[in-house]
Amino acid sequence: MKIKKLAIANRGEVAVRIIHACRELGIHSILLHSEADIQSRAYRMSDEQICIGPTPSSESYLNIQANVDGAVAMGADALHPGFGFLSENAEFAERCEEAGIIFVGPSPESIRLMGDKISAKEIVDKAGVPTIPGYQGEDQSIEVLTQECERIGYPVIVKAAAGGGGRGMKVIREAGHAKEQIQSAQREGLAAFGSEKVFLEKYMNRAKHIEIQVFGAASGKVTALFDRECSIQRRHQKIIEEAVSPALSVELREEMNEAACKVARQVSYRGAGTVEFLLQEGKYYFLEMNTRLQVEHPVTEEVMGIDLVKAQILTAAEEPLAWGQHELIPRGHSIECRVYAEDAYNKGLPSTGPLGTCVWPQGPGRRFEYGFEKGDEITSFYDPMIAKVIVWDENRERARRKMLQVLDEAIIFGVKTNIPFLKEILSHDEFISGVMTTRFIDSYFPEGLPPRKMSEVEMELGQKLWQESKEALQGVAKEQASPWQGFWRGV
Repeated sequence: MKIKKLAIANRGEVAVRIIHACRELGIHSILLHSEADIQSRAYRMSDEQICIGPTPSSESYLNIQANVDGAVAMGADALHPGFGFLSENAEFAERCEEAGIIFVGPSPESIRLMGDKISAKEIVDKAGVPTIPGYQGEDQSIEVLTQECERIGYPVIVKAAAGGGGRGMKVIREAGHAKEQIQSAQREGLAAFGSEKVFLEKYMNRAKHIEIQVFGAASGKVTALFDRECSIQRRHQKIIEEAVSPALSVELREEMNEAACKVARQVSYRGAGTVEFLLQEGKYYFLEMNTRLQVEHPVTEEVMGIDLVKAQILTAAEEPLAWGQHELIPRGHSIECRVYAEDAYNKGLPSTGPLGTCVWPQGPGRRFEYGFEKGDEITSFYDPMIAKVIVWDENRERARRKMLQVLDEAIIFGVKTNIPFLKEILSHDEFISGVMTTRFIDSYFPEGLPPRKMSEVEMELGQKLWQESKEALQGVAKEQASPWQGFWRGV
């Protein structure tokens, strides 16, 4: 193995995931962390640590020079970017290579070609893979863009060309809002990605979000590791993912797998990547390609029986893969839920503060990936995801029921979580039948869950506790509002 020491340019549960892979491969792990993540779980688990900057991500996790300097200072042979932050930044990959550090991911050229959504669509067109009707022209004037909206036909979605993760993305439902939404997308694109260039697509309002996991070996051979169902989204951010999708026939699955491989071959792709499609009325259309590991990669690992992170590292070290396409057969079903620190009964308002006791109920077919433990601080500076809960079972319905049981048994103190919201989604008829689309949350839970109401027993207990507290205070707090008037038990 040419990789002896690997730097991790990330945080949270993905940093922990990479550390586990390093341990199994006998690789020394180095955590590049911000000031806020001192004494995080990844900090405690890694072999070495170096602080690369202050808490704001712009001064640490998004600072290319700080990450490269940190990796060099610690003598790293390679660097794994995880997902988010700089994971799809071609310049970062180039700077690592210039410093003599192996970038665990695709080549800078592949990242650049597929990272720009306009060039990506041109590449996909050449590969003969269907794309969504739209406009990707160089003329970015408001006049031309609004005219193109009329030509495409409303609803239209405007996207930042260099964007991702739902930023710089707006849905235009009628002509009167076109100018305002286009300008808003341009501003967001400029602020988040340094470019105000946008493109337009027909908005698929009854579509499923299906993605295909691909992997490019060191030899250059590309394989497809089948599909994931990612239709449960809120503000273009995934909440629940599955492998494999309940919506695909054997024939359609095979066709989409080959389409994804064609796209990856066009850019000589190496390592783990995901080709995303929208599926509507039996027809699929290319959406984008993510040139990195996905948050939801565990569900693919569960049904395929492989380790994608170890495969990434081995491929970067020019080691052969342990599988070929003919050996890849999905087995059973896996579901992942993202557990966030937020108030499920107050429109998903973030919940911050020190994390209390957490109990993840272990058992067969249960997997927990988390970056925080008791005493760690959930801050407002980063993504509020506490953990990913993954289950596997022999079929989809058994996996769904297992997930509900796991969420029921999970215990998290200190902050509020979205677990009640996840349980409502998993219990909904459309989810049970597997017919849900990307409009599911907007259609059924546009404001999240309604405020909870206390039962009669809880009301009586609350009144009793309030009375006892008044007596204990001997009248000092008689004029204060009762702390038991709200939903005192929390969520």
